[in-house]
Amino acid sequence: MAAAKRRVRDAEADLNLPPGFRFHPTDEELVAHYLCPRAAGRAAPVPIIAELDLYRHDPWDLPHRALFGRREWYFFTPRDRKYPNGSRPNRAAASGYWKATGADKPVLHNGRTAGIKKALVFYHGKPPRGVKTEWIMHEYRLAKKGGAAAAAGAGALRLDDWVLCRLYNKKNEWEKMQSRKEEEEAMAAAQSWGETRTPESEVVDSDAFPEKDYSLPAASFDDALLPKEEARDDDWLMGMSLDDLQGLGSLLQADDLSMLAPPAAAKTEPLGAPFF
Repeated sequence: MAAAKRRVRDAEADLNLPPGFRFHPTDEELVAHYLCPRAAGRAAPVPIIAELDLYRHDPWDLPHRALFGRREWYFFTPRDRKYPNGSRPNRAAASGYWKATGADKPVLHNGRTAGIKKALVFYHGKPPRGVKTEWIMHEYRLAKKGGAAAAAGAGALRLDDWVLCRLYNKKNEWEKMQSRKEEEEAMAAAQSWGETRTPESEVVDSDAFPEKDYSLPAASFDDALLPKEEARDDDWLMGMSLDDLQGLGSLLQADDLSMLAPPAAAKTEPLGAPFF
């Protein structure tokens, strides 16, 4: 979609179209000012219509090949005969065929019939079991052949050197489809970009590694990184000197000796002493 838009913008820039230019010609203008000059070998007022063999492509592939247009696309295309000795045109396309619908309509210019307009619908598949689509084409051909527009003699496959075709989608499905395609491409690009990012679960928490405070001594910083041990009952011994520990040992030995000494004999009174 984006590439198609760029091609259209490039073509518009090459055409040097004025700002706000819109191409909405009438049937008469298409025949008189574009088809007739092209058939006669003259230049059109604006080279805005592409030339290609329209019947070699499916209709949904043609908008990308147009020089101008948003919802309608214009092409010059030759027509071939279906049979060498017949006058019926070959309507087969890439994956289907174009089928005429309705009656032909004359296109008047200066009070006379300058061209013929035919409406066609594209069917996907092979006749007669083709599936009708929403693609419509208006085909404009000259009413009388002459000069450069004259076809070759009988037996030649070329029926017309040039006819002018206007192509559009009845329900504008092509533009909607391109918009959906553009959205899907944007979503896919965003998803692919997201996959290149580091998942949040793998991001290391910076709080787990505190930054070093260079105002503190190295030993203080190292102590801050070491896990703190729980306080124990014998932590009070860590702050005592050697003399204090030797004195404490002497006291503990004295207490142990006193516990091993036999108890003193109890004093007894003689029998028969008066009781006061």
